[in-house]
Amino acid sequence: MTAQSTTPATAQEAEAEGHFITTQLAGKDVEVVPGGAWRQSTMRKLRAGDIDGFMEDVLSPDSYEMYLDLDPTNDEVGEFANAAGEASGETMGKSSGPSASSRRTRRK
Repeated sequence: MTAQSTTPATAQEAEAEGHFITTQLAGKDVEVVPGGAWRQSTMRKLRAGDIDGFMEDVLSPDSYEMYLDLDPTNDEVGEFANAAGEASGETMGKSSGPSASSRRTRRK
């Protein structure tokens, strides 16, 4: 566990307050924090490839244990992240970036 990991007490508190949504991971129902509530430190773990750390942060304690038992593939983890985002009204895809300006630059 890292210092930034969700503690079991924090996770239980969130679960008691109903801050988890249900989605699928490798064909099983798991409880996950809504995508919009994922911390930036959690997203850094995902981008760095620390999938275990990411999953520990976003899953309920029972679901995290199930994740460890399931040992899902990278494709299944990707599908999970997209499904969790969609279930909470977020899209996990890449940003399209800023749109091009409609103003033309002045030429001299």
